[in-house]
Amino acid sequence: MAKKNILDKLAEEVDKIKTTVKSKTIKTEKKTTSKKEEKATKKSVPEKISSTEQEEDSSPMGKLLSENPIEIPELGDTLEGNVIEASSSLVLLDLGAIGTGIVLGKESRDGMGLSKKLKPGDKISATIIDLENEDGFIELSIREASHEKSWDDLESKRDTQEVLSVKILDANKGGLMVELNGIKGFLPVSQLSSEHYPRVEDGNKNRILELLKAYVGNEFSVKIIDTNREDEKLIVSEKAAMSEKERKVISELKIDDIVEGEISGVVDFGAFIKFLPTSKTDSKKDSDKLEGLVHISELAWQLINNPREVIKVGDKVKAKIIGIDDTRISLSIRALEKDPWEEAAGKYKVGEIYKGKVDKINHFGAFVYLDANIHGLAHISEFQETHPGKKMENTIKVGEGYNWKILSIEPKNHRMGLILMDGKEGESKKETKKEENAE
Repeated sequence: MAKKNILDKLAEEVDKIKTTVKSKTIKTEKKTTSKKEEKATKKSVPEKISSTEQEEDSSPMGKLLSENPIEIPELGDTLEGNVIEASSSLVLLDLGAIGTGIVLGKESRDGMGLSKKLKPGDKISATIIDLENEDGFIELSIREASHEKSWDDLESKRDTQEVLSVKILDANKGGLMVELNGIKGFLPVSQLSSEHYPRVEDGNKNRILELLKAYVGNEFSVKIIDTNREDEKLIVSEKAAMSEKERKVISELKIDDIVEGEISGVVDFGAFIKFLPTSKTDSKKDSDKLEGLVHISELAWQLINNPREVIKVGDKVKAKIIGIDDTRISLSIRALEKDPWEEAAGKYKVGEIYKGKVDKINHFGAFVYLDANIHGLAHISEFQETHPGKKMENTIKVGEGYNWKILSIEPKNHRMGLILMDGKEGESKKETKKEENAE
């Protein structure tokens, strides 16, 4: 029905052209052709006319058709039309010979903000999605016609690294959903700025999702970091957008500076500290704060298995800047404390026996603390020599104290070699062997 309707309209246009041609022909022709001559003419005209002959048709009718080409539109075709009326919910277009087109609802949004600016007389492109809807209009989509244009724009902004503002539409455990130019995009958790990164101490995914959902409706500044037109893939980064701003502030910092701040997050590999740079020490805005990482090895001089055992979110701390890499700031809390190993050589002697508590056991051996800060390693090879046929984990227990002989001390490298003295079955043989070698 829809196809017939359009064809009827096209037929009317052709009839108009024919009428014009007939009128011109009557005025210019002096004689009419008799019926016999018409029959003779029909016989003399070949049944098939080549495409070349059609293209070279120089008759008045042929000229008019060539000057006014008429094509039958199909689904998916993109047409140009003049705006008759435009509102937030529909756009009416004058499509010339084939009638009036209508764009409804979301199909009037092109992703580029065009539909908000349309006014009567504007010429726009739209794609046919229905040849005739229930109201007799050709239904079109501005959104579909602008799809490729939207991707062109996104790819251009990706290349120029333009900072864009996006509204957070939804969230899942992996990140946030956004929209640019009418195309859905994704902002991964890993690409959030330090201000919005959801730090949950136990890594509870449901809690992380709660924090992410709290951002729905907010606007974030982002940069496009990846696009794939074929797969409809659009990835944005808030971290990348913030980096320029952060670089300017970070340029104020230098290695060995002391900063004072608050623990903003604790993870398995360390803790994060938020602090204000010197130029903004009086600011109350959280967005003015920078954030640095204290690696687990820089939290204290003693070995730490779980950062949460020595520090917690909200603690006020001081730290020294030990590294700046682009926008990443590395901090150390232990660097502000005296190195206990500086006194280790005077406090402990090689060959002497001391009481020490087992901190942990692994495939290297046992880590043992002689005091709160000084620890040593009782290597598995030493244990197997003095305790043949026995397993270390069956002989000693974590948390228990035993007697240990110091085999070596390296204060600068924070190393100490130990050997278990309690129940040493092979000790006499080992000592005898050492004496024989000495002789």
